[in-house]
Amino acid sequence: MGVTSVRLQPEIENPLENLSKKLDRSKNYLINQAIKEFLARKSLEEQRWDETIKAIDSVKSGKVIAEKEVNEWLESWGTENELEPPSL
Repeated sequence: MGVTSVRLQPEIENPLENLSKKLDRSKNYLINQAIKEFLARKSLEEQRWDETIKAIDSVKSGKVIAEKEVNEWLESWGTENELEPPSL
């Protein structure tokens, strides 16, 4: 496991210290959790951006699904006759 030093500003250090005591967890644990959540959120944002670019490229190249097909599929959700998702 790597060791990294971080200088925290008082407006971060003080609430972190208070939260650490309140939750009976180390500051190290809380910092690691915060970084883990931040990295996961950034990864999800990147994935969504990549999917958005793919969708834009698909539309530009004319690969689209008709609105009617999508609406019929959505309206079938939760019914006995739920349809398969429309595809290209």
